[in-house]
Amino acid sequence: MPSFQHARFLVSAAKPQDFPPEGGPELAFAGRSNVGKSSAINALAGRKRLAFFSKTPGRTQMINFFDLGGRARLADLPGYGFASAPRSLRASWDALIGGYLTGRRSLAAVIVLTDARHPLTANDRHFLEWLRPVAARRLLLLSKADKLSRAQRAATLARTRAALDQAAMTSEVLLFSSKNAEGVEETRALLEGWLRAPQ
Repeated sequence: MPSFQHARFLVSAAKPQDFPPEGGPELAFAGRSNVGKSSAINALAGRKRLAFFSKTPGRTQMINFFDLGGRARLADLPGYGFASAPRSLRASWDALIGGYLTGRRSLAAVIVLTDARHPLTANDRHFLEWLRPVAARRLLLLSKADKLSRAQRAATLARTRAALDQAAMTSEVLLFSSKNAEGVEETRALLEGWLRAPQ
């Protein structure tokens, strides 16, 4: 059974021809630079250094693939929307991410992380629009939820769900914090369920 607890690094890909051969279902993690993707992956796997994270936005410039028990994979995508990166580098990242999302037949779900304090930024909305034709489940994680009060978390969750409904974007939405583990078990159970029964 696919499990985050069995996660191990597989390969890094700088271009589509470097992607590992198609196999079992894959989960892709996306989000703007420094939103906490690597921390979320580490929290879900119950590990501290499975996915490398940096305080420097835009450091992850490749797609990092992880094996999940031999039956599924996880893909950590480069952060999007890092405005100060050179234009040529941003273009290559866009081509890499686009090539993965539109050409990967084994893609089962895309998990998009957005900062709970500033959800659905222009970059987030642009990425979600980009995902419309992609035939995969979607999960929006409101990361860093520990920085909000209980009332703020509830309000942010409701506003985000309403905004997605208004834009006719189908996605599950959960509050998440790698710092205090809020939403970690719920997210893990949801994703492992999707891996067991991909669309």
